[in-house]
Amino acid sequence: MLSESQVCCDPLVMGLLATGIKNHPDFASALAALIGRKLGDHYVSTDKLTHLVIECYNDVPDIVTAGAADIQAIRDRDPACPDYVTPFLFFKGFHAIQCYRVANWLWRDERRHLALHLQSRASELFGVDIHPAAKLGRRILFDHGTGIVIGETSVIHDDVSILQGVTLGGTGKHAGDRHPKIHRGVLIGAGAKVLGAIEVGEGAKVGAGSIVLEAVPAYTTVVGNPARKIGTRLKEMPSLTMDQTLPPIDYMI
Repeated sequence: MLSESQVCCDPLVMGLLATGIKNHPDFASALAALIGRKLGDHYVSTDKLTHLVIECYNDVPDIVTAGAADIQAIRDRDPACPDYVTPFLFFKGFHAIQCYRVANWLWRDERRHLALHLQSRASELFGVDIHPAAKLGRRILFDHGTGIVIGETSVIHDDVSILQGVTLGGTGKHAGDRHPKIHRGVLIGAGAKVLGAIEVGEGAKVGAGSIVLEAVPAYTTVVGNPARKIGTRLKEMPSLTMDQTLPPIDYMI
């Protein structure tokens, strides 16, 4: 899975590297063991949870493929990521998404209390709360991760980057479809809140701290409270460039 040249040889972490990576024959088994080790507790043991994750991966191999795509996205976009070992072992945004993928499998299989247990454990451990019924695509980056909340009917398409403290939430207590739909290539800055069953169009950028209450057109930058369009139309996918700079505040009509 990972070459020897990528593995740190510090003697204090050799046991972690062996348990987390080198003792496993492939990415799927290493990831299953990691989730089991992280989320296992006295209610659902590490061994039983690891076997559950392996069952999930055997049933839907595409979940493993999505996990590998997520870690590649981190390596490509995050300047703080020097290799593949680092996010696999230490990045809680990556861990939270992989735990969500298993919880979502359980939710769709009507094992909903167990799915909610995994959601609760992941939220306690990582500070990232993803409802198991939400829909996430591939190559998702939760940079830092702390404080991210993803509501039940949220949809996050492929190639999205979200920074810490972001909420994809509802606007009240009504049931049904009530959370945002985030399209491909969107970048959402730290602390932004996107509320309601609104669309954030492909390639859009949401500035840090913004409160988004209305739909955002594709390839558009919004900022402020409430968020307003600024600058000129974007030409690239901001989630891939991770360019969080904003043009001069010249609100568009």
